[in-house]
Amino acid sequence: MLRERPGSPGAPRGTLALMPSLALERKAGGKVAGIDEAGRGPLAGPVLAAAVFFPVPPPRSLARQIDDSKKLTPEAREAAFAALLAAAAKGRVMFGVGAASAEEIGRINILRATHVAMRRALLRLAETPDCVLVDGNMPPPMPCRVECVIGGDAESLSIAAASILAKVLRDRAMRRLDPRWPGYGFANHVGYATPEHRAALARLGPTPHHRRGFAPVDQLTLSLG
Repeated sequence: MLRERPGSPGAPRGTLALMPSLALERKAGGKVAGIDEAGRGPLAGPVLAAAVFFPVPPPRSLARQIDDSKKLTPEAREAAFAALLAAAAKGRVMFGVGAASAEEIGRINILRATHVAMRRALLRLAETPDCVLVDGNMPPPMPCRVECVIGGDAESLSIAAASILAKVLRDRAMRRLDPRWPGYGFANHVGYATPEHRAALARLGPTPHHRRGFAPVDQLTLSLG
C-alpha cells in the first residue's frame, strides 16, 4: 500500500521512506476521496476536516511533498499546503473543508462533532465520490460508501493530503484568535493542553472558544463559578 521515496524529513541519509500512495483509492474503485481531521484533542477551537479527491494521479513533484501531516515539519507542511492549492487551481485536486465549532463540540461531544465536520467537508466537494476513505475506525454518516483506514494518513495519498489541509487551516484559524484573546497564547499552542495554555486558563478563565465537556475546561469553569 505504500510507496518508497528518498529524502523524507528526519530520515537517515541514504534510506528510503515509506510514503502514502493511491493504492487504497484504486482498490476501492471509482471516484474515491480521502478525509482526515485536525483538532480532536485541543481544549479550545473547532475541529476541522478536509476531504480530498485526485481526479487524476498527481504529478510526482506534488506527490513527493504529501505525507501524514504529523510527520512533516511546519515548513514542509506549509509548502505541501501551497502545492495542493496550486494543484487545485489547475483542476488536479478537488477538496472541501468543514468544521464544527467549540459550541457544537460541547453540545454533541467531540466524536459526533468530528463526524459533522467530516460530512460538511465531503459535501463541499464539487463532486460526490463513490467512496470515501476515512482515517480512523469509526465511520461517519456519509452520502456514499465509507471505508475506515486505521493510520490512513500514512497509507492513503488523499487522506494524507486532507490531513495537511486540515492541520494548516486549523492552525491558522487558531492563530487569528491570538490578538483577539491576548494572554492565552493561542498563536503558540493553537488550543492544545500545553502547560502555557493551562496556566492561562487558570489565570484568565475560559473564553467562548474553549470546549465545554473537556475536563480541564469544565473543572475550571466550576471552580470559577
